[in-house]
Amino acid sequence: MPSSLSIFLDFNLPNSTTWFYFSFLLAVAMFFKFSRFLSVRNLDVVLIFLLVPGFLILQASRPRPTPIEKSPAVQVASLIGHGATATSAAELSGHVAHFSHECGSAIERHQWLWYGYLWLLAGSVLFFCRCIFDLILEQRPALGPNVQIEGMVWLAGALLICLLAVAYKQVERHHLPPLLNGLAEPGTQPAPSQDQTVFAVAYLWHDLAPWAVAVLSFACQLTVVILLVVISWQHFQDVTNGMAAAAFYLLLPYTGLYVGQLQHVLPMALFLGVIVAYRQPTVSGAILGIATAATYFPAFVLPIWLSFYRERGMGRFLGAFLLALAAGFAVIGVTLWANDVLERSIQSALDSAAWQPWRNPEGTAEGFWAGIHWAYRIPVFVLFMSFVAATMFWPAPKNLAHIIALCAAVFISLQWWSAEQGGVYVLWYVPLLLLLIFRPNLQDRVPPEIDPETDWLTGAISWCGQTLRRLARLPEPAEKTPVGSNRRAGSHGSGE
Repeated sequence: MPSSLSIFLDFNLPNSTTWFYFSFLLAVAMFFKFSRFLSVRNLDVVLIFLLVPGFLILQASRPRPTPIEKSPAVQVASLIGHGATATSAAELSGHVAHFSHECGSAIERHQWLWYGYLWLLAGSVLFFCRCIFDLILEQRPALGPNVQIEGMVWLAGALLICLLAVAYKQVERHHLPPLLNGLAEPGTQPAPSQDQTVFAVAYLWHDLAPWAVAVLSFACQLTVVILLVVISWQHFQDVTNGMAAAAFYLLLPYTGLYVGQLQHVLPMALFLGVIVAYRQPTVSGAILGIATAATYFPAFVLPIWLSFYRERGMGRFLGAFLLALAAGFAVIGVTLWANDVLERSIQSALDSAAWQPWRNPEGTAEGFWAGIHWAYRIPVFVLFMSFVAATMFWPAPKNLAHIIALCAAVFISLQWWSAEQGGVYVLWYVPLLLLLIFRPNLQDRVPPEIDPETDWLTGAISWCGQTLRRLARLPEPAEKTPVGSNRRAGSHGSGE
């Protein structure tokens, strides 16, 4: 190929800022209802981009690699040494000015890093309020996207290819930095990976090759997209809005931001299956148990689902949840033991203060609570647990719309008291927010009543009982007859 034609192959992925503006403009064109300017839909389309400036601040404020002789610790030691040997005030002021020039920018970046996490937490509070407000919304107008379903399918496919290119770029550099284009800004470092302190199952992929982790992450992203469409198709009876939610998910900067990080996308790839199977409490309970064993925090929404299935399969839901949870822990534990990391995983969980508000986090922890006394996390945790307990009773009865809003609210608020990067795990709840945005009126979406005559579990238990009786050669239970009928039959017989 002539060298002049290589211009057609000179393709560069956009950086985070470019993707933010591009995706926002495209989302407004596709989903903003210009004919209903003052509508909740329009507010949601704009509000869901609220956290992106916080991520851009974090990206610009992360510590930059510096030579050892220019590190803040060495500079402080040098300033103290020069101060002790300075012969005049002018010489001392010169050393102070040199220290300010070398370390001032690093101190300023650290301060802006805290402001970035403050932005994320403040924005998540607004998301939480939006979820609570959704509980009182009863009438939902049918507002479809501005693009036909064929166009959204095409856009979603193109975005998937772009995300695959992002994953490839990350693998090419043998690490998985959480930057949109897979390339760190000049002189910056990627965010510290906390996968070992988030889930014990993360040890299973910690030693995998980067390309294998990227493939698993991309598969989870694809699973989320498919499940968004299935939920809308099966439970909303509107595949168009399901495709809109899927395209919107791929368009959001958060998806590209963490396309290669499995700990961000794995939880929702599992949890959405619970919503898909909500008409079958046994299946949904088993999926929630597996999700809890793998990623822990879905256990906080257990009260919501128990209230949802009250008098309509709550016992079988809880039983399936506990069995799947025990089986999941057993499989993960045996696998970790076989890889000789079980003890290290348990010790890491016990030593981590990120999810233990009663413990003082290490000085290297990054997040909103860095530099704030650990005791202030305790009242936030108490309020969170109070909200989780309240979801067991309010609202009652619950429908599918309540389930989506409450689960999103719980997943949002649990990051408020996390000591390590609280607020960055946006993909733990963004798919639920998209279902909340595009859902229709779901007041009639409740668990179906269980008919013992046609219920598969009741039939299976009855069949097992009959089989055991046959094996034990026990007599079949006699059918009970009314006492009065026996007496009448006896009196007739004696009269004859």
